[in-house]
Amino acid sequence: MTTPKADSQTPVLFDSLWRGAHVATMKGGKYSSIENAAIGVVDGHIAWIGEAADLPHYQAHAEHDLAGGWVTPGLVDCHTHLVFGGNRAGEFEQRLNGVSYQEIAQQGGGIASSVRATRDASEDDLVISAKRRLQSLMQDGVTTVEIKSGYGLSLESELKMLRVAARLEQELPVNVKLTCLAAHAMPPEYTDKDEYIDYLCETVLPKVAELGMADAVDAFCEGIAFSTEQVARYFNTAESLGLSVKIHAEQLSSLGGTRMASSFKALSADHIEFIEEADVKAMADSGTVAVLLPGAFFTLKETQRPPIALLRQYGVPMAIATDANPGTSPVLSLRLMMNMACTLFALTPEETLAGATIYAAKALGIADTHGSLEVGKVADFICWDVESPGELSYWLGGNLIKERIYFGNKSHGNKGYGNTFRQ
Repeated sequence: MTTPKADSQTPVLFDSLWRGAHVATMKGGKYSSIENAAIGVVDGHIAWIGEAADLPHYQAHAEHDLAGGWVTPGLVDCHTHLVFGGNRAGEFEQRLNGVSYQEIAQQGGGIASSVRATRDASEDDLVISAKRRLQSLMQDGVTTVEIKSGYGLSLESELKMLRVAARLEQELPVNVKLTCLAAHAMPPEYTDKDEYIDYLCETVLPKVAELGMADAVDAFCEGIAFSTEQVARYFNTAESLGLSVKIHAEQLSSLGGTRMASSFKALSADHIEFIEEADVKAMADSGTVAVLLPGAFFTLKETQRPPIALLRQYGVPMAIATDANPGTSPVLSLRLMMNMACTLFALTPEETLAGATIYAAKALGIADTHGSLEVGKVADFICWDVESPGELSYWLGGNLIKERIYFGNKSHGNKGYGNTFRQ
């Protein structure tokens, strides 16, 4: 799709034309602002974008005056665990009383408690609870979300979680990317980690791939989870099945998981508070995105911050996500995470907006179609009632949205538009 020339004698046909606001396109990870902009949409994609004064001769089925404000790409939440049964509010109280995350896990809490509740919940019940959480994210500007499995830890339960996530895309106007996180923790029926990894490689991943139920595969590489060697075996299987990989790594200690994942050209390495310069260089060489998760950092009262200066020095793209989950990041606002990335990790507002748009899309492998406002990309964008895009990282809470446009249509998150269901 190419931008029509303004001197064309034949009118350009748009399904819709949006004007009357400024635009932060986020092209190249910068605001790349357009004053008094116009966006022409055809078949759910951007067909023209630029200053309204430069519009070609056109006809539009519908024209919309946004009446001021700033337009940005729809926000992309590239790391969530939205599907789960129960909650872990009790563990929140335990941590406030001095019990560590590792101690809670050793007592049978943590991920294991969510596994029990998720296995016991019906698919319909999981849809209802996850839908409520997803709608909160959508009302805060999210138009694309990644949803992981990982609270099932058996073939049947992992597939149930992935089906729930796919149903959410059917029922709500939001783009859902599915990630199989079966290597999240040890299920109660296994005591040997190597045997469980064998089960995942021989049974779970092949079936997930056969059914087309995942866009990527994830693993938790940590002392309380799986070693770099075990995750590498899991990734080798994923690679052989044509599935991209990403990793939870260096959250609590430095094990070399980020470097190992980079050797697989992982889409992203997430958390990464304990990465070292060699890890950062490996990410830069492989094109792996650093996904920063300030919600978990804040909730767990961590003190080891990701090495932001090193990530900047090596040009590693930094994405921001909620890590929405029942235990360590019960977060339902991506904008709040943008603020925390500024206040806790010293990112700039421009970096955080890039991290919640174009670099978050890159972390999901969809930067060619999402994450910035450019000709040919999907027409998912938000018009915000702000005077500058930096305000999106400034305000703590509040409804700042004037219009939410999903696939070229006005949408407020209440009904779907016939998204394709993954069979």
